[in-house]
Amino acid sequence: MSNPHVTLSGHSGHAIAALTEGPEQGFPVLLAHGGGQTKRAWKQVTAMLARHGFRAIALDLRGHGDSAWADDGAYDIVDFAGDLVAIAGSLDRKPALIGASLGGLAGIMAEGEVAPGSFASLTLVDITPQMEAGGVTRVVGFMAAHAREGFASPDEAARVISEYLPHRPSRKASSGLAHYLRQKSDGRYYWHWDPAFIDGIMRRNAERGDGSDYGRGELGEAAARLALPVHLIRGGSSDLVSPEAVAHFRALVPHAAYSDIADATHMVVGDQNDAFGDAILDFLMRTHGTEIAA
Repeated sequence: MSNPHVTLSGHSGHAIAALTEGPEQGFPVLLAHGGGQTKRAWKQVTAMLARHGFRAIALDLRGHGDSAWADDGAYDIVDFAGDLVAIAGSLDRKPALIGASLGGLAGIMAEGEVAPGSFASLTLVDITPQMEAGGVTRVVGFMAAHAREGFASPDEAARVISEYLPHRPSRKASSGLAHYLRQKSDGRYYWHWDPAFIDGIMRRNAERGDGSDYGRGELGEAAARLALPVHLIRGGSSDLVSPEAVAHFRALVPHAAYSDIADATHMVVGDQNDAFGDAILDFLMRTHGTEIAA
């Protein structure tokens, strides 16, 4: 059996770690997680896709998980987009792309601006060019709060996560959480991503003044150019993507399919994994079903 852990080449050869699952000749599906997450966020999704004949390729975005950090601090949306384009171009056929939050923004930029025609379809998970200021502030604030000082223990990190996600049952540190933390020589535990990533977001938001509404900027323009099959999935209780933002996106991309996942926040995959899996599978089967390896 081939090693499911692989290293792919992103933009300018940037080392991108990935986890693959499913038949090697199956229709490729790239999965790009949200900011601060890793490829493990898709664990149940990749297994589901593999069972249905897809070749799931879950990525650690640059600066996250086991992927290389950017020494030059290249963590703008276009940098992540460049990695997606490079990886898609290295495959034997155009992949479907599923992007959550940061991964979705990178997908919009990749297909709508950097290299149109790179992907066979695009699924956006609770992200649109237009975002709610309060939701953006909450996400960025959570990520920035402990980026530099870390945690005294995994249990402290678990407590902070529980406070950020109060709708989920509170739990102590699990074995899965260990994949999101690194223990350094000082004995403290740090997130499994480069703190320069969140520094860059905060700096760019400060430069823009109001960094919450990208809808009138380059991301909105890129979205309006999307010609491939598109699927927008919103968490029904999302504080980042409002119904108005959905309407704005659907005006930009009239051909897009749309799913609303009840009882899910911005963290759609973790909140309602089964309903999310059903939604993406339905779209992928309708869009690519005839191309799946038996």
